[in-house]
Order: sequence, then structure tokens, then C-alpha cells
Amino acid sequence: ASFKISLRTVDNITVMIKLRPGVLPRCQIHVKNVIRSELKIKPGENVTFTFTCSTPEKYFIMEIQKNIDCVSGPCPFGDVHLYPPGLPRLNRTFIWDVKASTKAGLELKFSTPWLRQIEPGETCPDFVSYNINSCIDMATVNIGTFCRNGSVSRVKLLGGVVMSLHLPWDSPLTTSGFNIANRASIKRLCIIESILKGESSITLMSPNYPLGFPEDELMTWQFVVPSNMRASVFFHNYSLSNCERKEERVEYYIPGSLSNPEVFKLSDSQPANIAGSFNLSLQGCDQDAQNPGILRLLFQVVVQHPQVDENVTHLVDLSKEWNMTLTIHFEGWPRHIPLMSEPICLICKDPRTCDRVLTLASPAIYKISFLCKDLSRLRITAEKGISCVDLRWCQRKIYSLSVPKSITQLPIRLHKFIWKLLAPDLINIEITSPSLKLQQHVPEQRCNTSYSYSIVSATPETELNVGVFCPGGSIEKIQMRNNITISLKTFGKGFLNESNHQDLKMSFVPHIKDECTFTVSPDPKAKVYLQTPSWPYGLPPYVSISWHILVPSKQVARLGFSKDRMGIACETGRAYVNIKEETPGAEETVRREDEFLPEPRNMYHNFWVNVSNCKPVDKTQLTLQFWVTFADKQIDLGVILAVVAGAGVLVAIGLTVCCVKKKKKKNQNPMVGVYNPNVNTQVPGKQGLFTKGRKNNESHVYAVIDDAMVYGHLLKESNGSVAPEVDVYRPFDGPIGSLPPSPPPFSFRKDVKRSSNTEEPPPLTDTDHDTYTFAHQKSGQSEDNGDTNEKNNGDINMSLLENKEQDGLVE
Repeated sequence: ASFKISLRTVDNITVMIKLRPGVLPRCQIHVKNVIRSELKIKPGENVTFTFTCSTPEKYFIMEIQKNIDCVSGPCPFGDVHLYPPGLPRLNRTFIWDVKASTKAGLELKFSTPWLRQIEPGETCPDFVSYNINSCIDMATVNIGTFCRNGSVSRVKLLGGVVMSLHLPWDSPLTTSGFNIANRASIKRLCIIESILKGESSITLMSPNYPLGFPEDELMTWQFVVPSNMRASVFFHNYSLSNCERKEERVEYYIPGSLSNPEVFKLSDSQPANIAGSFNLSLQGCDQDAQNPGILRLLFQVVVQHPQVDENVTHLVDLSKEWNMTLTIHFEGWPRHIPLMSEPICLICKDPRTCDRVLTLASPAIYKISFLCKDLSRLRITAEKGISCVDLRWCQRKIYSLSVPKSITQLPIRLHKFIWKLLAPDLINIEITSPSLKLQQHVPEQRCNTSYSYSIVSATPETELNVGVFCPGGSIEKIQMRNNITISLKTFGKGFLNESNHQDLKMSFVPHIKDECTFTVSPDPKAKVYLQTPSWPYGLPPYVSISWHILVPSKQVARLGFSKDRMGIACETGRAYVNIKEETPGAEETVRREDEFLPEPRNMYHNFWVNVSNCKPVDKTQLTLQFWVTFADKQIDLGVILAVVAGAGVLVAIGLTVCCVKKKKKKNQNPMVGVYNPNVNTQVPGKQGLFTKGRKNNESHVYAVIDDAMVYGHLLKESNGSVAPEVDVYRPFDGPIGSLPPSPPPFSFRKDVKRSSNTEEPPPLTDTDHDTYTFAHQKSGQSEDNGDTNEKNNGDINMSLLENKEQDGLVE
């Protein structure tokens, strides 16, 4: 196709067609039998040309520049047209270069749907974009790049302006969409007006962004907001230059405010909940010539309807808390940054200080409110620090690890509460759950509660992830070395109901030998799974973990491991599993990493399980899991029958003995002392067997034997009857030793005559002397009298054997 471009001189328009950067010249321009790679048409020229290809838009671009001089003559104010007509369908840029005095102002007014500022490098959805540059003397300032469909309705500039409109080759746009007007001097770099209707969010940037704002310059954004709407300002990205004089700042002019202008630093929280229109100005400073730095700003303005409960305040009392912070934020913070187009929720600690993220610190009392239609999109994250310096004071105190009511009463869901427990060397931390107890979250025993605890023990060199726990288990106590971080994380809305029953507590205790010790008191009806910390990544090298399992007295525990080996190879040291019951003489079961783990076994007393790691070789990690179940102790039926049978035999024997005794007592001879010559009561080498001395025990007292079988078989009467030789034994008053007694020698002689008076017997020749006491019961005396005589320390006035002489006695 052939194209003809005619330019009038008065229009002062120049057209330039050239190759697209980076494209090979496979297409040329044919002008009057001349082949060219580019074509420039000046004012007053008429040129006819063709392209040597059918798709010139792939190879060429076109610039149309119009120069407007408002300094030496009148300016052609009004609508700006896309001239000349009949241009080829190429990617084209219209440029309007307007020169004006710095004493005057120019206004670019855009028709609806207005403009939206974008960041450098960003493209517009329809590829139609505007670029505005301000020219002051010889300096050019990039005011910004804009797309269609936004809120920017006007841009006022000081001095000249270079306005560019970029159109793709297939754009149907036939009008520029703006006009130029003359205004009085604005006494600042520029004024950008933005009209916000209804709920909306816009992003704006300082001139030259992301490069520096001009030194010691001033610019203003004017926001036109309906009086029944609320606007909030958020600074998302900014930097400051190095000032020699003045101070970089932002100023707000808010109609109706008693303190206009309100001055803020860029680092301050910016005003929010502004009713109606307002102005925001950015003021630079005189920069350091050697190190000027960069002043830049990217911010967001959000316009919302007033909330139904915007005047409702919530009391957050942190006055009794110590070393605690509370942050209210949007869901996903801080990793997820919501899009600026997403609905926004604001948290306000006063009517004008609102933000997407609000942090409150103790000890203080706050009154907060919310500008948010859907509070379910907000979350709370709190953090509290507890430390101990002197164990003598800390050890007496028990700290409650529960969420304060000032948090649970807010209409915001708690996301996480973090306790940071700091303990110096030789002081450890003990965590207890007296009533609820803790359950370790393992694949076979998952937590299904509304919240859980993540426990991490950390030092500057290493970190031990103890595990994830929830209430309702069997772990009563966890003792840990080093500093501890406990994170309570909630799931769903049920935590509000369960928060009243929290019972987690902590205290500082003396040093323990293991990195971590668990005290476990399982439910007898449940199967408990326990696993090593840092699951599934493996126990750190040289770490020792212990579990103390409590076994009820009437039950037996069964312990088993979930695999048959530890599954590691040690590079340095050895890994061990130790099992031992808490009972005297109990054997300790020890297994190394190269041995099979113990088979399931019964444990009848409280017992310990210890796992000690070595330094494993690469790609092997120590992860162990074991389980514990309980059952009632079973008594062997054979034992029961044997006990019952034995008891029956003893009863029968007892009854038989009683009957025999009663029968024999009727014809019983007088009781005498009986000496058994076959028994030696003095055992050589057993002198220490008796712990008491002879004076202090009764080893020298013979029991009374009421059996008729005495020494009668050695004595025979003339008539064949049996009668013992009788005599009186006198107590021995000599020294008493510490050895058990030896029986005295008895001599039975013929023709022994007794006088009525008692004579002292000859001295005993045995080496062991003692006093022997005999009891006597007269014929016909009752047993009671006999007992009375027995209690008289052996002082008997009549002889135990009647004085008879018998012939034929054999000694």
C-alpha cells in the first residue's frame, strides 16, 4: 500500500519513521525509487512512500512530534488532536513539547476514564500509556507514567512540559484524551489531582521514581474524596536523602483540621480515616553535595465507606504484662503482602492513626477500633519474654503460659502466641501441664485440638526442635536445657472456648544432664507414641534425650519400638538406647546403633528410656519412635491354687497338733528341762551372728518342753517303769560372754543322796557359762499356776525331780 503524509508549516510537526531497536532490516521504505531504512518528514513537506514488506509494523516505529512555543507567542490551548491523519499502522508515539515560562503554569486535563500511575517498567493492559515530563530551564523531571482507567484527572506543572502518548499499531484510539490550559504559577514542581469515587485504592509515586526527587523541591497531590467516604494513606516504599539544610517531610492539609498543615516524617505512621478531600505535599531539602542520597516515595491511598462500628472501641489492657508485644495484622503477614487492589482492613489506635499492621507494647492500656468490613481477615500475633538471672529468686516462681484475656476478648482470631524463655548457664527450664497433659503430634497420633504448641530449644550453635504438642495427652513434664521458644498456634474458632482451660506452666530448675527429659504418665487405656525431637530431620549429633515413664502399681507396661534398628552409622562416637526399670537390682538394657533394638517387653515398674546420639555419617539421621501400652497385672492360676492348697495343709496340721496336745496333757508327767545331746549350739566362726550380747538377749533361756519324752529311756525303775533322775539346778551368777549358749553337761549317777537343804553344785567345767531356767508344774496344778511360776525368773522352792534313789541306774 502507498502512504502520503502532508505536513503544514504552521503545525510545526515532524514525523520520523525508523527501524525498531534490535530488529533486522528485512523490510525497507521505498520513496521515489529510493530504498531507505528510515524516513523523516519535516513541516511543510509532502511525502509518498511504500514499504517493501506486507507487515511493516513488525519492523518500524513512528514518532510524531509537535513543538508548541508558549514563550514567544500565544499557546494553542484546548483539545489536543492526533495529527496528521492517514498515518500507517505502526507502533507510534505522539510527543507534545510545550515551552513555557516558569512564571506561568500549564495544566493537562484528562478526559474520563482518567489516568492511573504505574511503576517504571510496568506495562498497561491495552498498551496505551502517557508519559509526562516537566522542563524547568535545562532540567527535565519525569512526573510519571500513566495508563488509562484511573483517578488522575489533572496534572499542573511549572514551566514547560513534554507530553508523550504511546499507541500500539492496532489501537483504535483517535483522540489524545487530554487538553492543555494556561494557569497561573503554582509555585511548586507540580500538582497531581486525583478524583476518588466510591471505594477504591490508588498508588502514586514521587517524580523521577525510583530515582531521586529534585533537590529542595515541593510538589502536591490533591485528593478529591466524597465527604461521606474515609481515606487512609500508607507509605510502602521510601528513602531519604542526606540533608544539609531543612528537613524532608510530608504535610497534610485536611479541611476542618485545627492543626493545618499537619506535618509528618516519612517514617511516621500516616493519617488514616480522613473524612472527605485532603492535600498531601512532599518537601525536599538542600542535599549534601558530596553525598546527596535519594529522596523517593511510593504510597497508597485507600478510600472506604465508613464502617458500621467505626466508633466502637475495644480496650486492650497490657498494663499488668511485662515484656510483651501484640501485633494485629492481615492474614498471611508478614510473608504475604496483599495486593493494593484487595479490600483493606485497618486497625486504629486513635481515630486518625490507622494501619494495616498495628503493634502494641506492654505495659500500657490501648483503645483500638477497626475499619474493616470483614474482621475474619485479621489475625493477632503476640510475643512475651520471660528470663531468669538469679535461680534463687526464679526457682520459687511458677509462670503461667496462658493467653491473656485482653487478647481472647478481642473480636480477632489469635494466630500465634510466642513465649521466649531465656535461661542462663546452669539454669534449665521445666514445662508442665498438670491437668491436661501434653500429647506429642506424631503420624500415628495426630493432634485434633483447636491449638497446639511448637517447642524449640536453641543455642547460638544449635537448634533442637523438640516437637509439636497439644493438650489431652500423657506428658506431664518436659525439662530442657538452653533457651526455649514456645509457639501456641490456633486452628479454627474453637480456641475461644478452649482458652479458658489452659494449664501450661513453666519454671526455672537446676541443671539437668540431658538436653531434654520427658516425664510421661500415660492413660492406662491408651496407646502412647513418643518420638525423638527434630523429627523427621534427625537428632543433632551428641544429643541425649530421656523419657521417664510412670507405671501404675496395679498395671504392667509394654514397651516396643517402631523399627528394629536405629538406622544410622556413626562417624564419631556411638549411639545408644538404654532401658532400665526403677527397682533395686534391675538390669539395664543397652543397644548400640549396630545392634537390633529390644523386642517388645513388659515393664512392671517405672522405667527410663534414653537415646544418645553419635555424630552420624552423611545422609543418615537418628530418628526413633516407640510406643507404650498398659494392661492389668495378671496373677498365675497355678500360684493361686498352690497357695490355697498350702494353706489347707497348714490348717490340717494345726488342728492335728492341737488335738494331740489336748490328749497328751491329760496324762502328762511333770515338766522338766530337756537336753538334746545331738545339737551343738555353739557354731564355730559365727560369733557375729547374734547382734545382741548374751546379757541382752534370751539365748540362755531354754523353752519349756511339755513332752513326756524326756530322759526316761535312760532310766529304768526296778518295776520297769521309767522315771528320771531328779535334782535342783542353781542359777549361775558368773560372767556371761557374747556367744550363743552351749548346753550344760548332765551327769546321772547311782546312789545320789539328797539332803533337805540345797547345796551349791560343783563348778561347771564347760567354757560357755550361762543361767538355765526350768519351769515346773506340780501334778494337779492348773496351767495358770504354771505360767505364774514361769514368770518368777526360775526361783522355784521345790526340786524339779523327786528325791528317789533307784538301783541299777545307768549313766
